[in-house]
Formats: sequence, structure tokens, C-alpha cells
Amino acid sequence: MSTALEAVGFFLCVASWLIIGTSLANDYWRVSSYHGSVIVSNRQYENLWHSCAEDSTGIANCRDFESLLALPGYIQACRALMVIALLLGLVSTIMSIMGLKCIKLGSTTEQGKARIAVTGGILFILAGLCVMTACSWYASRIVEEFNNPMFGGTRFEPGAGLYIGWAGGILAMLGGSMMCCACKRASAGGAGGGYPGHAGKSQVYKPTPMSDPASVRNYV
Repeated sequence: MSTALEAVGFFLCVASWLIIGTSLANDYWRVSSYHGSVIVSNRQYENLWHSCAEDSTGIANCRDFESLLALPGYIQACRALMVIALLLGLVSTIMSIMGLKCIKLGSTTEQGKARIAVTGGILFILAGLCVMTACSWYASRIVEEFNNPMFGGTRFEPGAGLYIGWAGGILAMLGGSMMCCACKRASAGGAGGGYPGHAGKSQVYKPTPMSDPASVRNYV
């Protein structure tokens, strides 16, 4: 059962890493809202890297964010969190492969492999938290600007990129939690002491004939 749980957790983690990369590359992190508009001639959408405008014929013109320092602070933070999540996911994938029970690497013991698998699972959980923080922070700013009556710019709504990011973050934390269940193997392997083949068995004292008082009297 632990091997199957570990395998499912690993595949969920790999899938989440791919989904997070898809979310980061997606253009539709926020899309212009049609709320209150009678005639809509074009559509605007943005992500962490550029802003695009699409006319009624479907032709889109995109403009990259040229200056990093000129961007709002939350966009810079979301960029950093998403990139960190991708890097953590890559490192976690490599460590998880090394810690899988079905992979044999040299003379690595079961306890060592379990520790590697747990470390990979923890890193995946951290990657999921980074993604959830970035997507939630970005979405909160969209909602804040949309509900602000004094905001004079274009009002946006959350786009598909945010929902893809949330899905990837949830899968990363779920898969990482499953990988952390490998710690049971480490605790089970370290619980038994003594010599091989005698772990967990208590030695029972059996009196010898010379140590039994009744036997000593009979012997005398």
C-alpha cells in the first residue's frame, strides 16, 4: 500500500510541475471585464510578462513589460514565487526519483531512500505554497481593483492562467503529502534494534539448572 501511495504521489507531483509551467506561460492571468459595457470592440488580457489587446477580428497585439523595476511590487513578487516554484519542482522531481522504493541506487538503505523521498515531498509542498501565494495575491489585486469605485483604468477578471495555477498548487501539495508518507518506512526501519533477524524481539531469561535454587539443592 505504501509503494502504491508513493507512486501516485510522485505522478501527481510531476503533473503539478508541468501544470505550474503551463500556468506561468499562459497569457490569460487576467482578462478585461464586460461588466457594464454595452458595446465591446476589443479585449485586453495580461499575464506576468506582457499585456495584449485583441480587436474584433481576433488579431492580438502584445507588448512586453520592458522595465522590471517599473512594475508593481506584487507582479515582481508573483514572478519570483512562480519561478521559485518551478525550480523547487525540478529539484523535488529529481530527489523523488532517487527516493522511490522501486529505484535502486548503489548501496542506499531503505531509511536513506525514505529520507530522500520525504525531502522531495516537502519541497513539492513548498512549491505548491509558492504557487498558491502568487496566484491568490494576483487574484486579490484583481478583485480589489474591480470593486474599487475610484479605479479609473480597465477592470479585469481572473483568467484561465490563475485557475491553472491554483490547480497545479493543489496537486503539488497533495502529491507532496503523499510522498511524505514514506517517513513511515524510515520510522519502521529504525524502530527495531539488535542484530539482523532479531529486531523487535525481546530476550527472555531462562534459568539454567545451576541458577535454579531447587536444582542446586538436588545437585548437592
